[in-house]
Amino acid sequence: MARNSSGVVVAGLTAGALAVVGFLAYQASAANDKPVRPAHASSSPSAQPSGKGKDDKAKGPETDKAAPPAGSGTGKRVVYALGQKRVWLVGADEKTARSFAVAPSSVSPAPGTYSVTSRSPTGTGSDGVPIEHVVRFGRDATGVVFGFSAAVDGSSPDPSSPKKTGAIRETPADGRAMWEFATRDTKIVVVR
Repeated sequence: MARNSSGVVVAGLTAGALAVVGFLAYQASAANDKPVRPAHASSSPSAQPSGKGKDDKAKGPETDKAAPPAGSGTGKRVVYALGQKRVWLVGADEKTARSFAVAPSSVSPAPGTYSVTSRSPTGTGSDGVPIEHVVRFGRDATGVVFGFSAAVDGSSPDPSSPKKTGAIRETPADGRAMWEFATRDTKIVVVR
């Protein structure tokens, strides 16, 4: 009889553990679609890539499909506007597939045309943060590498950091969209 009650206890513990794991998996899945939050507490909300800023909410969902800045080239390309801290994924048909806010780090690429040089599904950013969906496209004269990525923990790079890094952080959802769109040799156009 003791053996039978041990089985019931083990079955109960197993069922409880599975319920906890399922709940945690649900929370992790829901957290992946949350906006990137800064790694430091003193950041302003405007520095966070949320996919929609305060002004975007007022304009409506069509802002996500807005045309990229004038002078950003033609054909399939990723357009990164430094001043707006925004990216457009533009198809060969000149239609914007997606547009979203990003959070740059301490060093920005010079305006110009680049192409995707390498990609990594996961890694560690130059700021030591685990990242995913890494799309690299350039390097400056001092060796700083520029690339788009999403921090696994949802954090943003510190733009005031004394360490020179070229990360351009996206939300996990935007990072997945960039990963699917920007394959090797895809054109990246950086504008002011």
